[in-house]
Amino acid sequence: MPFTIRPAHNDDADLLPEVERSAAQAFLQSEVLHWIASQDVLSVAQHRAFIAGSGTWVLVDADNRPQGFLCGQACGDDWHIVELSVAQAAQGQGHGRRLITTASTWARANGFTGLTLTTFTCVPWNAPFYTRLGFERLDPQLCSEFLQRQLAAEQAHGLSDRCAMRLDL
Repeated sequence: MPFTIRPAHNDDADLLPEVERSAAQAFLQSEVLHWIASQDVLSVAQHRAFIAGSGTWVLVDADNRPQGFLCGQACGDDWHIVELSVAQAAQGQGHGRRLITTASTWARANGFTGLTLTTFTCVPWNAPFYTRLGFERLDPQLCSEFLQRQLAAEQAHGLSDRCAMRLDL
């Protein structure tokens, strides 16, 4: 089945929480992180805000139904990836890599010097995946104030073993 990537439309927002919930089912493989599969995801309102700010791309199937997405926001000279999710049925086919490529091409064309994100250090489809794409792990003390606040907020919500990463554009 062919998949394409396009900027998200406002109507997509209603479907993106379902995609994120599906993607989170991968955490059921982890004895320590299985609880993430049942946690809250970004709301429709949050998705609409990212879409309004031109900060979301969707991976759509032949029926134009979202099967993945990447959303983010400007953070100084960098563009921060807030969430990258690919529905469970479409995982392992290079779609996450394609979404990152789309975002990095857009960010570079719009004058950003890097992509940042926060992620789990030991989950294979998190930090190791991003490292293969060229992201580098950042020393927490050298992170921007935004990334330090982000990591602290994640820690306060029970997310440990997290790191910030950056891809130089």
